[in-house]
Amino acid sequence: MKIAFFSSQPYDITFFNKCNKDFGFDLDYFDMALDEQSVNLVTSEFDVICVFVNDKVDAGVIEVLSERGVKYIALRCAGFNNVDLEVAHQKGIRVCRVPAYSPEAVAEHTLAMLFTLNRKIHKAYNRVREQNYSLNGLLGTNIYKKTVGVIGTGNIGAVFCRMMKALGTEVLAYDLYPNEQLKAEGIRYVDLDTIFSQSDIISLHCPLTPETMHLINDDSIAKMKSGVMLINTSRGKLIDTNAVIQGLRAKKIGALGIDVYEQEEKVFFRDLSETILEDERLQLLTSFPNVLVTAHQAFFTDEALTQIAFVTLDNLKQLDATNEIIGRNAEL
Repeated sequence: MKIAFFSSQPYDITFFNKCNKDFGFDLDYFDMALDEQSVNLVTSEFDVICVFVNDKVDAGVIEVLSERGVKYIALRCAGFNNVDLEVAHQKGIRVCRVPAYSPEAVAEHTLAMLFTLNRKIHKAYNRVREQNYSLNGLLGTNIYKKTVGVIGTGNIGAVFCRMMKALGTEVLAYDLYPNEQLKAEGIRYVDLDTIFSQSDIISLHCPLTPETMHLINDDSIAKMKSGVMLINTSRGKLIDTNAVIQGLRAKKIGALGIDVYEQEEKVFFRDLSETILEDERLQLLTSFPNVLVTAHQAFFTDEALTQIAFVTLDNLKQLDATNEIIGRNAEL
């Protein structure tokens, strides 16, 4: 089986090559994202394309893949909103993903962002490097006994709920499909309005769907407590960036941590240090002292990358061996 990887980074090559010793596939790596132009790199010798979160796998791209004889689209991530599944099915191309790799990785990064913003660790680090040992402006609050709202309690959200419960917070959760085990552990499920109005901290862990697009908007922000901390390590388009900027300016949002951004495909996973950033909204966000931006880093642990590589290649092995749904329920 010959696989074309798009949006390949050096760490992708390292982890997939290491894992592939047990599978023996033929792997080719392209560092550019998949789109209507780069799809022309896919020749008839490829059986599979492997893509990441910001690759564009729309109807036009799938049409070309079908013409070239591609049999499988393998997502090395959990999200699949960037793939036109209906067209893929029409063309007989099977699609698989990595539904769970290391929920602890993303939940721990969320927690790290929360503590960094609350105790202003990023600002303190820069101060001390300049030999400024003043504490003025670094005041935080106790997380203990705060109310934390978690939107989405799938694998990652559930881990984060338990982390926050262990810290002595009251955890409110919202999900279309409540987790009964979390309920038994003292997590209280409520509606979204209650999450918005009662939470001191709100963390997003839900998928991007038409219903969750811009879940955080002018209306939802207006319902929130003044000074609320908002963290998003899920999907960038859950947040209306313009609305959040206005919320920050009005001091309605006291702190913002984002590991994802709605226009991230033009910026993230690239070194732009020698260029002028053209995205004015992202530039503005990073200028706020109470905003922390990381570049889609939450998944980035040794354990997660190892699991992503194994599950992706194992999915393809199973897909190629059987017409039945693969064992990890990873086929879409």
